[in-house]
Amino acid sequence: MSEAFIPPAKPILGEEERAAVDRVLLSGMIAQGPEVAAFESEFAEQVTQGRTCVAVNSGTSGLHLGLLAAGIGPGDEVIVPSFTFAATANAVALTGATPVFADIEPDHFCLAADAVRAAVTDRTTAIMPVHLYGHPADMDALGAVAAEHGLRVFEDAAQAHLATWQGRAVGTFGDFAMFSLYPTKNMTSGEGGMVSVANDDLARQVRLLRNQGMERQYANEVVGFNARMTDLHAAIGRVQLSKVRAWTTTRQRNAAYFDEHLEGVTVPPVAAPATHVYHQYTIRVDGAERDRIVSALREEHQVGTGVYYPIPNHRLASLAKFAPGLDLPQTEVAAREVISLPVHPSLSEGELERIVTAVNATVRAGA
Repeated sequence: MSEAFIPPAKPILGEEERAAVDRVLLSGMIAQGPEVAAFESEFAEQVTQGRTCVAVNSGTSGLHLGLLAAGIGPGDEVIVPSFTFAATANAVALTGATPVFADIEPDHFCLAADAVRAAVTDRTTAIMPVHLYGHPADMDALGAVAAEHGLRVFEDAAQAHLATWQGRAVGTFGDFAMFSLYPTKNMTSGEGGMVSVANDDLARQVRLLRNQGMERQYANEVVGFNARMTDLHAAIGRVQLSKVRAWTTTRQRNAAYFDEHLEGVTVPPVAAPATHVYHQYTIRVDGAERDRIVSALREEHQVGTGVYYPIPNHRLASLAKFAPGLDLPQTEVAAREVISLPVHPSLSEGELERIVTAVNATVRAGA
């Protein structure tokens, strides 16, 4: 009998989430209401060290509305990594501003401060690092570049709930930050995003933009969107929020097991000032062997993996126009070499052992 397939990600949704949804359905208040307000308050208290949070319908909406609320638009340039999901650069482009791609540092896959410095022009307005895979970007070095050039800092913290840098929560460094609540993230609301904001003016602008430009019904102040989170989604998120800290500890324990037992691959280092929350456990392998390893793990060992991200943003058909002729060597190498292994908190001890055995055997087979 073949062993059960181990998925690369596995949302955990149980009876408590079902009960929360039923409670909202019975209340008759399904659209944005008291559950959303409670979720915003609880998320702020538990994730962003009390910084005001505004719930929206997706992480991408969170980035887009945060940028618009911060006044980003045509004529502005925002420096972003190319090695990330396209939503980061998409959000900049959707404002009418120009995403400018900079290279990553090789250890943690986050924006490299020297590369950012080299990308600054007289049109640069802001830097938007991504805390990729759950490891914080170097906010000291990036903050220094921002200070040198008078730039604003925004954070894409989609994958980094509860991560810290120098003991400070990610999502509290920039004018705004976005956390994704997509099903495969470290916690979910089914779909959604949370925007952490530095001041009341930004918070008000994000709230206006998510609700058709209204604070009071029919008193539209700006041209806005329908980017509201429903009470159904918020109810799920509130339950997940009560569990995410324990789940994070399990992810970190699973990662430590991999660190100790994997062979023949480069395991993800953790910077001394950082708390890594392991949205992904991303190893590096020989780029020429990567596709063979991914296929063998799935077909021969029933171990699912992810390759995030095989095509850098600056080479996507949708975004290449912003980066003609751009050379990002560290980004290109990472795109050829990375494999993300299952690290989710549903893994059993036996499954952890299976993953290690499968990876070690597969890598040795190509040596």
